Amino acid sequence: MKIAMILDAKFPPDPRVENEAVTLVNAGHQVFLFSLTYTKEKQEEIINGIHIVRYPSNQLEYKLSALAYTVPFYTILMKQKIHHFFNKVQPEAIHIHDIKIAEAVFKANKKFNLPIVLDLHDNYPEVMKLYPHLQKFPGKYIISPNKWKEKEKEFILKSNKIISVSPHFIKDLQNRIPEQKENFVLVPNTIRKSFFEDYKVDESIINKYANHFVILYLGDTHIRRGLQTAIESINNLKKEISNIKLVIVGKNTTDVILKQQVKDLALEHYVDFEGWQDVSLFQSYILASHICISPLHRNLQHDVAYANKIFQYMSFGKPLLVSNATAQKELIEENNSGLVHEDRNVIDFSEKLLKLYHDEDLREQLGENGKQFVRNTFCWEQTSKNLLHLYDTILD
Repeated sequence: MKIAMILDAKFPPDPRVENEAVTLVNAGHQVFLFSLTYTKEKQEEIINGIHIVRYPSNQLEYKLSALAYTVPFYTILMKQKIHHFFNKVQPEAIHIHDIKIAEAVFKANKKFNLPIVLDLHDNYPEVMKLYPHLQKFPGKYIISPNKWKEKEKEFILKSNKIISVSPHFIKDLQNRIPEQKENFVLVPNTIRKSFFEDYKVDESIINKYANHFVILYLGDTHIRRGLQTAIESINNLKKEISNIKLVIVGKNTTDVILKQQVKDLALEHYVDFEGWQDVSLFQSYILASHICISPLHRNLQHDVAYANKIFQYMSFGKPLLVSNATAQKELIEENNSGLVHEDRNVIDFSEKLLKLYHDEDLREQLGENGKQFVRNTFCWEQTSKNLLHLYDTILD
């Protein structure tokens, strides 16, 4: 089957989009990926079997995307590009990645009347509520997460199949939109076997942290990810763990707040901000660590979604310390692969971390449990079977 994937961003990188596309290509499908470019990248190229078709965009369009369901300008601009893409590719099915560009796709599809798969990477309307620019003027008054939630429902009702990333998110959607109950498909964000089977160790990272007890965080560092809890706990933990080091690999515009917190607590010696690093270095950071964390704040998005980092951590047998955001809490407890702390509770975080620090046998057992779970049950090669079945049957 010839599948048109629609992404309202640059490609690469996007691990989920790439995982899905490569899996479909390897199963014999043709995947043509619509993406945007803000530089002079190749208009067309093939990456890992995916036919990439890039359309020029600019900062004005990017800013208008935040207003996609306030004013129609972004949809109008994207519809023209997508219509051209469909004419060029002549696909048999359409796969939309998230809802920002969805209306443009549905409008462009009126001429073609192709089956549509809506792939919800996040509980996007709930995530929006956490964006800093929606907390103040003018964003607070011109961008409505409730409007985006209405649009999400509209697109779900129009779609032939709807993919979601966690069983909790699917359950929530089924309760909200029972008319589509049978058309939701679970394709969680898991990691490919190549992540833990095909990698190179960067010895400089291993050596850098050889004499430290490393607490590792990978990924987006937005305030809602809970790193303020971890940083404050270091102020207490350093008294008992003299060689403790919190290593943060990732970035966000809110990093200035985290760095100021470190400065105010005089923790520069105990916290390393590594910034965003190439994914090829993630394995080395994980191998250099002793405990890996995901201290997410609880909210309607975090309670229903898994952070991909927890599977990366577990694949290398590292014990986890995670907040009680529902989805990750249940996953960790069901597989006995870590400890759970109350979100934003510095004392609880510190106590659980000390428990792991003092019990090496517990760390090893929890780490091994997670490793076996990911490598044997919850890797991409297993969880992507639902995606393949979807496309085997979508034209029926």
